[in-house]
Amino acid sequence: MQTKVITRPQNTAISSTGVTKKGRAVLLAIGLGFALSLGHANGAFARGVTESFADLAEQISPSVVNITTSAVVAGPVSGGPQVPDGSPFEDFFRDFMDRNGQGGGNNAPRRSEALGSGFVISEDGYIVTNNHVIENADEIEIEFFSGKRLDAKLIGTDPKTDIALLKVESDIPLPFVKFGNSDLMRVGDWVVAMGNPLGQGFSVSAGIVSARNRALSGTYDDYIQTDAAINRGNSGGPLFNMDGQVVGVNTAILSPNGGSIGIGFSMASNVVDKVVGQLKQFGETRRGWLGVRIQDVTPDVAEAMGLAAAEGALVTDVPEGPAKDAGIQSGDVITTFAGQSVKNTRDLTRRVADSPVGEAVPVIVLREGKTETLAVTLGRREEAEATAIPAVANAPEEPKQAEILGMTLAPVTDEMKTQLNLPKDAEGLIVGKVDVASEAYAKGLRDGDNITEAGQQKIVRLKDLEDRIAEAKDAGRKSILLLVRRAGDLRFVALAID
Repeated sequence: MQTKVITRPQNTAISSTGVTKKGRAVLLAIGLGFALSLGHANGAFARGVTESFADLAEQISPSVVNITTSAVVAGPVSGGPQVPDGSPFEDFFRDFMDRNGQGGGNNAPRRSEALGSGFVISEDGYIVTNNHVIENADEIEIEFFSGKRLDAKLIGTDPKTDIALLKVESDIPLPFVKFGNSDLMRVGDWVVAMGNPLGQGFSVSAGIVSARNRALSGTYDDYIQTDAAINRGNSGGPLFNMDGQVVGVNTAILSPNGGSIGIGFSMASNVVDKVVGQLKQFGETRRGWLGVRIQDVTPDVAEAMGLAAAEGALVTDVPEGPAKDAGIQSGDVITTFAGQSVKNTRDLTRRVADSPVGEAVPVIVLREGKTETLAVTLGRREEAEATAIPAVANAPEEPKQAEILGMTLAPVTDEMKTQLNLPKDAEGLIVGKVDVASEAYAKGLRDGDNITEAGQQKIVRLKDLEDRIAEAKDAGRKSILLLVRRAGDLRFVALAID
């Protein structure tokens, strides 16, 4: 399967590890993929290094599977295949055309095959893999370590975590593995990856946990980074701890050339286990939804709000939904959710998503220096995400204005509301220009932004902002907190007022 680029930092790419089918050789190869330096005189750092992974490999191999997917794709328009760059079938087409003299312009649909990996999680045939391994496939075949082959049906997928759940029907109980607790994994712990790299068949590699809690591009990302060799074709395969428990699902690699350079990413098992449970029960995910827009509390925001620490999730907007019904307000800092402290927005997002839909959850917020406990009955995120977001319009012509905090500001007019697609009841100030040398520019304020609050108080006129700045100075504050609307989203920005 062609690599799926997630992001491209400089000249490298983070890619999913699928592989186009090139062969079916079944190979068991234990690749340690590590080098030990004996620079320390006492060799203390080498303590606990295992002599062999053979027993573990023998134990886990029967539960790991190769996955072959098949799909019908359109034939070439003329002279060769018209396949978009990045298509999961791109390599297959190129190999096919190379073997057949470029094809001669046959426009008939073609069936392509691609390979990935997976693992059995129950004796009755449930199998976990990556969503991108089986995406768009109309036939899925499972090959077991023994060589046995079974057709699989798709139970459900979760593109947000790139997880899919399959099911096969077997006459006999299948060997399976269990999920371990990924939160217990430490940097430096041994791990073993198993799968079908580069279409070569069953293969094992070993390494250590290089880092924890990595985020690539998703809201719910919680990746274990490892230097165990992971290549295209390993996608969907398991990452094991030394007890033979699955602590991650091998999903992506950081590589300039599509091959392993010792930077691989496995979605943490504690995330996968919850997703799989919902896919098994409902055939879809059902994540909790709080119904707030939030941002991290940075040190300057904490100072502007008079907070003791830069922690929690700052509420920027409360649309119609569970949070608004419970009394949460813009400017609240959520410090505790369901009895657990909230460090930042990512922390809150995960905790909310993991909570059952329809459950009443206690939420502690910090409001104007005091704490309040509110009970929020969570909605379902998948239903809430259907809400449309207004598009950004061009900045309007500037009426009466003033230069404040490095910005040219003017009160909202009806014409501006139309041009910027603002709500009919929108108030505050519109940013006309931002001095590129100002702090406002450095913190992301741009032409067309709508400043609705200053010092957590509504503003309508230029004088309102000037008054809030004066009040902040009188109170001994070094900065003022602005609430800024852009394209329907709200966020707080703290600007120095000296």
